[in-house]
Amino acid sequence: MNMIRELLCEQDRVWADETAAKIKAKLDWVSVKSKDKIPYTADENGTHDDKSRTDPSWWTNGFWGGMLWLMYRETGDSKYAGIAAYSEQVLDSCMEQYYGLHHDVGFMWLPTAVADYRLTGNADGRRRGLHAANLLAGRFNPVGKFIRAWNDGAWKEGCGNRGWAIIDCLMNIPLLYWASDETHDPRFRQIAMLHADTVMEHFIRPDGSSNHIVEFDAETGAVAARYGGQGYEEGSSWTRGQSWALYGFALSYIHTGKQEYLDTAKRVAHYFIANIPEDGMIPVDFRQPAQPDYKDSTAAAIAACGLIEIAKQVGDLEKGLYLNAALRLLQALDEQCCRYGEDCDYLVGRGSGSYHENTHEYPIIYGDYFFMEAIFKLAGSDFLIW
Repeated sequence: MNMIRELLCEQDRVWADETAAKIKAKLDWVSVKSKDKIPYTADENGTHDDKSRTDPSWWTNGFWGGMLWLMYRETGDSKYAGIAAYSEQVLDSCMEQYYGLHHDVGFMWLPTAVADYRLTGNADGRRRGLHAANLLAGRFNPVGKFIRAWNDGAWKEGCGNRGWAIIDCLMNIPLLYWASDETHDPRFRQIAMLHADTVMEHFIRPDGSSNHIVEFDAETGAVAARYGGQGYEEGSSWTRGQSWALYGFALSYIHTGKQEYLDTAKRVAHYFIANIPEDGMIPVDFRQPAQPDYKDSTAAAIAACGLIEIAKQVGDLEKGLYLNAALRLLQALDEQCCRYGEDCDYLVGRGSGSYHENTHEYPIIYGDYFFMEAIFKLAGSDFLIW
């Protein structure tokens, strides 16, 4: 029995195993139904949409493949590897087009090509992953020591974004850690750590909350501005950004052993835990107005994954704090957001992309992915895609 399993009480072990079984039963049929798609969300009938045809470079296009590789790892069923191959083929077109690519190439190729290579030895997966790592490394600004986020005009009209970095990128830099391990070339790891150090200094506030966007002067590296981004406003606390920071710093610690990364992950985690509402449902922004009370299930699922990883890294007296918080989040999602039946294609509902978008509380594919990842961890899996 692995360490996380040993920490769970019998009741929680049974719950984790039963939930994992329900996930596997759902993916058994929905993977076949959506085998020629790369879903992002679902329509009003609960049917998966398809980004492979409408937007192949969309930043979430790796998570469906990641779900399939998690299932392959858990079941050994080759059908999941076969269906996952479609995502890799579609993403090849993004490499050829180039212009649609961005800092989220880690989200796109780690759960697809790199997972394929690690699990099956597929040499094409290695090639694709290294290509993506070089693209990510190429976005590094050596003066400001940050990885540039979006391309010109991606956030607002007329804005070059050349000096913009965002908290989300912490979850993309594990692609660089993998590339260094794979090639024995330290430059990938060095870039990743320099970016993580910049995020520690300029994104994470003393109370453990995080900025979403920091704009640097692209020529001098000086901080020029901070933006609320997908949260409520500048100075607020967008919860998915908190979860990216929580999990991202935990991963940087796992890959490098640098103690400051674990300390920062814990500080962000403490802020997150202190702000979990009584019902366990995470809002879009911890500092949003009381009404409307928009929720974001995806922030909870991501944070749960990070909390479990932190629990693996700390001393025995601390482990329960992080693991119990993860259980609280996951059990709230199970009770209030999950759909295990054949009436819809998605697994987790009530996700929100940002506070100021027009629609809230709908299914988003990375909510499904991170919920699966977290539950499989509790059920005994030791495979870490990141």
